[in-house]
Amino acid sequence: MINILLPTDFSENANNAIAYAMQLYKKKTCVFYLMHSYTPEIYRVDYVLGSPGQFGLPDDHQYISETQLEALSNKLQKTYKNTRHTFVTHTAFNSLTDEVDKTVQNEGIDLIVMGTQGATGARELFFGSNAVHVLKNAKVPVITVPANYKYKPVKEILFPTDFEIDYKKAHLKYLFDLTKLHDARLHIMHLKAPKGLTKEQDKNQKQLSKFMKGSYKYHDLPDQELMSAINAFQKQVKVNLLVMVHNKHTFLERLFIEPVIKKIGLHALIPFMVLPYTD
Repeated sequence: MINILLPTDFSENANNAIAYAMQLYKKKTCVFYLMHSYTPEIYRVDYVLGSPGQFGLPDDHQYISETQLEALSNKLQKTYKNTRHTFVTHTAFNSLTDEVDKTVQNEGIDLIVMGTQGATGARELFFGSNAVHVLKNAKVPVITVPANYKYKPVKEILFPTDFEIDYKKAHLKYLFDLTKLHDARLHIMHLKAPKGLTKEQDKNQKQLSKFMKGSYKYHDLPDQELMSAINAFQKQVKVNLLVMVHNKHTFLERLFIEPVIKKIGLHALIPFMVLPYTD
């Protein structure tokens, strides 16, 4: 069984990501936590002290949130009719990122699936600010689903890596589980530096090879800009999922702090899975 957190602001993008999760894990026994957090634009005095519900006062935001979550849960059960899936609703007066962290810890969450944009997300941005914060801070794997992406069977998974990390500390289990669940092929992409691999990279590459399971293929490509390489590869292979490890020493961290992360969605219009790294 796997516990999956589905943050939602009830936007079309959020609903789309939830639908993706239902289909991605339709063969897996899952508990889905439908979570909505709210922070009213205009604070009352009782909000300063905490949610009004704590003091027995009416909280319209909480009531609306709970009602919408319950309606969403009922709709998902009727639409997918999957006996392997159960749903838990959760609402809280808190910021999204703080409540995600809290729920992950309290409920033993294994994975987060969310949309890349919220209700007010600009079309030109692939990652809204909430998605970026969750991706950077989450202690469990996160899958972000682009707006309007319709589920396709996961048969080809792309895993770019620079061999700069100790793969024992990467949460590769979730990647391998997905590969096995969908009988998918894993493509490991490496951009070759002019000087070749360092001793540390060579050791890490051999370590990764020992961990590999199922069908996989290595791709050593000439040194180039990462997103250009990903885009070119997608033209050759119909990749259904992009996977990276988030570590402060890898190129994914550099993507997060560079403007290119705001433009990635113009080209990489596929779900993106980020695996955390234990330092």
